[in-house]
Amino acid sequence: MATVGACIFSAVSSPVFRRQITSSSEKPKRNPILKRVAVSTERTSAATTTVMTETTPTRIFVEKKSSELVEDEAETKQRVNVREYSEEESEGNGKSLKDYFDEAEDMIKSSSGGGPPRWFSPLECGSHTRDSPLLLFLPGIDGVGLGLIRQHQRLGKIFDIWCLHIPVKDRTSFTGLVKLVESTVRSESNRSPKRPVYLVGESLGACIALAVAARNPDIDLVLILVNPATSFNKSVLQSTIPLLELIPGQITTMLSSTLSLMTGDPLKMAMDNVAKRLSLQPTIQDLSQDLVLADILPKETLLWKIELLKAASAYANSRLHAVKAQMLVLCSGKDQLMPSQEEGERLSSALHKCEPRNFYGHGHFLLLEDGVDLVTIIKGASYYRRGRNHDYVSDFMPPTSSEFNKICEDFRWMRVLSSPVMLSTLANGKIVRGLSGIPSEGPVLFVGYHNLLGLDVLTLIPEFMIESNILLRGLAHPMMYFKSKEGGLSDLSPYDVMRIMGAVPVSGINLYKLMSSKSHVLLYPGGVREALHRKGEEYKLFWPESSEFVRMATTFGAKIVPFGAVGEDDLAQIVLDYNDQMKIPYFKSQIEELTVTAARLRTDTKGEVANQDMHMPYPVPKVPGRFYFYFGKPIETKGRKRELRDREKAHELYLEIKSEVEKCLAYLKEKRENDPYRNILPRLIYQATHGFTSQVPTFEP
Repeated sequence: MATVGACIFSAVSSPVFRRQITSSSEKPKRNPILKRVAVSTERTSAATTTVMTETTPTRIFVEKKSSELVEDEAETKQRVNVREYSEEESEGNGKSLKDYFDEAEDMIKSSSGGGPPRWFSPLECGSHTRDSPLLLFLPGIDGVGLGLIRQHQRLGKIFDIWCLHIPVKDRTSFTGLVKLVESTVRSESNRSPKRPVYLVGESLGACIALAVAARNPDIDLVLILVNPATSFNKSVLQSTIPLLELIPGQITTMLSSTLSLMTGDPLKMAMDNVAKRLSLQPTIQDLSQDLVLADILPKETLLWKIELLKAASAYANSRLHAVKAQMLVLCSGKDQLMPSQEEGERLSSALHKCEPRNFYGHGHFLLLEDGVDLVTIIKGASYYRRGRNHDYVSDFMPPTSSEFNKICEDFRWMRVLSSPVMLSTLANGKIVRGLSGIPSEGPVLFVGYHNLLGLDVLTLIPEFMIESNILLRGLAHPMMYFKSKEGGLSDLSPYDVMRIMGAVPVSGINLYKLMSSKSHVLLYPGGVREALHRKGEEYKLFWPESSEFVRMATTFGAKIVPFGAVGEDDLAQIVLDYNDQMKIPYFKSQIEELTVTAARLRTDTKGEVANQDMHMPYPVPKVPGRFYFYFGKPIETKGRKRELRDREKAHELYLEIKSEVEKCLAYLKEKRENDPYRNILPRLIYQATHGFTSQVPTFEP
């Protein structure tokens, strides 16, 4: 295998690889594409990387082997400047579908001379930390490598991104592409053996990622597959081959219409077509987009790519049994090329480490569409890690303002319905409305009662962020994080929001890590038994006898805040509980099956709290009442480490905390009777006259 040592892209002829020089009065523009180009073919034995750095006004090309790849000082400086520009322009990614076509056209022109596939790293990705994992983007049928263009800025903060570019005239076989990617994966894995390598594959690229994973089961890989082409045998593309062969090469509009199926919503596309026909002539942008599509995939290339997809699908499917890598499959609901949602379900059933995520209103080019943020998706699935295993504390990235605002908007209905009242206790014992009595510095452990179905969490965590800018890290049941081997609980996507907001699987080691990081931690000792309680058990504590969380808090001198939450009985009433369901054979078998597949907690605990049978109580909604939260006076453990080493002393404090929680519940149940706005109707009238953003009054604390 030969080594290719020349840079294929011309820095002089192509505007894509030149930074635009502006006057002092003009706003500097981002250099859109290239930092690094690695060239390799299936004949290459040692991958050579061509690093592009810049000294004004010319570029310098330095060849380095991938195993010795380092960033030059000038390159690092350039990346910092690009970073500054991107932050000035927008908070988000700042790119559109039009940018994809514009920059794709530049790349196609720059590589018009042909050449083998090669890697490039977008300049706009900015600077990442030294321990950031490598992310290799494997493009779909277009082959340009710009499928992440709307994701570059955010991904570039946490990954070292390399994108694969396959020139239009390239005819490398599927196995050749697999060997190219495999060579890079092996080289980079050897260079950083403790860090995973991410393969983000779109359509054809997903098949390449699966093939590489099947051939390298011992390498730590994380696969993110976007509408994988493993379902090609059910794709409409198969039936288009005879038609495409009859289309004259110069007719580009029919080709671009075929390719436009990739971009999603058929109704939207139909409306766009109607709008075009109503226009006297197509706009320049429409014509240029059609021409770029035809340049990306001219008839000969499209026919080749379809045959490539056919080979890729057969190869990947024949080796699925050998794939051991962690895998996230993103499936579009309106993919006009492939049955992606059906394929996601198939892969999830066939592979234990595979989790699907569905995007019902999106098309084939999912990552180019509005409202799709790959970083948020990765965070929600807990798929970001820098080491062999995901660390829920060190690998956690707090929600951004845009992520938090979206979550608040999605759950705004709960805040409107329940109009939560937050009460806290000052150091002098005075009860005040608001969270001014909550310690701002951690570690702090909040211990309380879990309302039915955990409804209290939907308002509690957002209120802390809004009022005090404190992120509560909840300890949650492991079933929300791990797919069971028996196939139950396979859809974990409903819990993505909780993971984005910092919830972690409940365990001693995770509590230890959170306390050591000085976090504000939310713990419900009653757990599932309280959240899935029976009829007539509202506000009854089901705590274990163990006092381990007291000893853990004492180790770090954490403050313990007992609290009560009341309001579940004003929102819903249980009509079919656990006892009722166990008398019905169908429900009984469902409970037993679900309990077997779910992770078991407190196996060494006796009493009612040990009853961890998983079931879903059936409630009926009421005319909405109100949620009330009362946080008692913080209990100091600092300086009591030696005292609380004694199990009896620790247990006394444990019982004191439990008693305080019960007092908080009793206080709220009594006081809410005096709240004139406990019912939703008076609250709506108040907000209609005072503004819907105004705080609704409540009882005097």
